[in-house]
Amino acid sequence: MIYTVTLNPALDYVIQVDHFKAGTINRNKSEHIYYGGKGINVSCILNELSFRSTALGFIAGFTGKALSDGLNEMGIVSDFITVKEGMTRINVKMKSDEETEINGTGPMITEEDFELLKGKIRKLEKGDILVLSGSIPSCMKSDTYEILAECMNPDVLLVADAEKDLLLKILKYKPFLIKPNNHELAAMFDTVISSDEEIIFYAKKLQEKGARNVLVSMAKDGAILVDENGNVSKMGVAKGTVVNSVGAGDSMVAGFLAGWLKTGDYAYALKLGTACGGATAFHSGLAKLSEIEDVFATL
Repeated sequence: MIYTVTLNPALDYVIQVDHFKAGTINRNKSEHIYYGGKGINVSCILNELSFRSTALGFIAGFTGKALSDGLNEMGIVSDFITVKEGMTRINVKMKSDEETEINGTGPMITEEDFELLKGKIRKLEKGDILVLSGSIPSCMKSDTYEILAECMNPDVLLVADAEKDLLLKILKYKPFLIKPNNHELAAMFDTVISSDEEIIFYAKKLQEKGARNVLVSMAKDGAILVDENGNVSKMGVAKGTVVNSVGAGDSMVAGFLAGWLKTGDYAYALKLGTACGGATAFHSGLAKLSEIEDVFATL
């Protein structure tokens, strides 16, 4: 079973407003609600690809129930911990002449709540996959991912998609896959990266620190995979018009996992991951299976 962790999920309220004006009444032209959070995005794309997963994390209040119920209606299994104080955040994303975002804070997660999550992680078994992705809420300690990785059975495959320090701290647990983008990779080594050769060089440095496979996304320049067998693969970017980049990286992680689980072939995994990332980027929400298949056919 694949388990995804989203520590601070959200309901993303996405609206379109023609020529927004501050200080007066504006009416939206369209509105959509999406179930947000990087781990949840991974679960959603896995579901499109017919791979089951269980979404873990914390929810609270009526918004948390709405998120859990919504995922259930989509066929996505969740095992969230319901916390007492606060509510699952609502992130408002307004598209107008300029894009504006107002992100909620999220609930208060206590040590007792965190212990419950650690207990769930300890129960994972050989053959399971744990995906840790996204930022850590301000109410939690900065070493949260490290603590969760330490709780994990060493036979569980760990996947991590997080920023600089969060990622570096878990390399000692030998994650199966990490997915920094090229800018995050440069930040990890306090340097500037300007070529594929440099990306490969620093990706191999992360392997020396413990990572088995390093997938580096490069936006319009595609992606580079340095795998545990010593092979380097590059995949160009999918062709299409970028509508929304939110969730594209999560989609790539999900596609990579699904491709590898299906075939055991890292090159195929990279191709499917690229297709999933591109398909999401070309649409207003997370990609659907038909959209992924269309993009895959062009690669």
